[in-house]
Amino acid sequence: MTHASPVPAPGPWVENWLSPARHAIYLTAASGDPARALALYEWNTSLTCAVLRDLSHFEIALRNAYAAALDATWNGTGHWLEDPASPLRAPLIRVKKGPRGTRRVDMNDKTRKAIDSARTRYGRSAPPGKVIAELSLGMWRYLSTSAHEKTLWVPHLHHAFPPGTNRATVDQPIGDLHELRNRAAHWEPLLNVPVAVRMKDLLTVAGLLGPDLTAYIQHSSRVDALLTQRP
Repeated sequence: MTHASPVPAPGPWVENWLSPARHAIYLTAASGDPARALALYEWNTSLTCAVLRDLSHFEIALRNAYAAALDATWNGTGHWLEDPASPLRAPLIRVKKGPRGTRRVDMNDKTRKAIDSARTRYGRSAPPGKVIAELSLGMWRYLSTSAHEKTLWVPHLHHAFPPGTNRATVDQPIGDLHELRNRAAHWEPLLNVPVAVRMKDLLTVAGLLGPDLTAYIQHSSRVDALLTQRP
């Protein structure tokens, strides 16, 4: 009969594992208590997994809603992923102010590169759905910014939401959720992040995409329960 090894007590191995800088964040939050610092790290990992689960449901819903809206409203000669005249591909020049003056920026440059990179992975014969599934939340997130209001939101993307939905009311929470996703994806501390507020944002936007989706995410989410269990 084998016996489980005892759990090692916190020691230098924790700092070696996490790095001094990362360990210091949790040690400070735990008022210098090494055991509580380790418990906080484990809690943060569990919370991150729960957040990423909810965000994954949201991301899939958003990209499919946007893709469906574009499918229904785009009438160009080619697919909106490929057509040079597509609002995701056509040059969209905006003037940006910076410390060194103004400069002209193509707001669709990164979008084109993201689509082309996804297409390269599967070849020119890949169906649009395959390419769409490869595109990250980072690309979809920027499609609702003010720079795209006239070219994307007004003619196409507002159809993904109930009539009368204001672009700015969905763009801000989507941007905040994208930032949270990036932080969680890199396993950064969520100790001082307003996770509860972000989850409310997620449910609000998801509710605009589909009430049943919101109900499902809310019913099966572990985020709220974990927030109450912080060491």
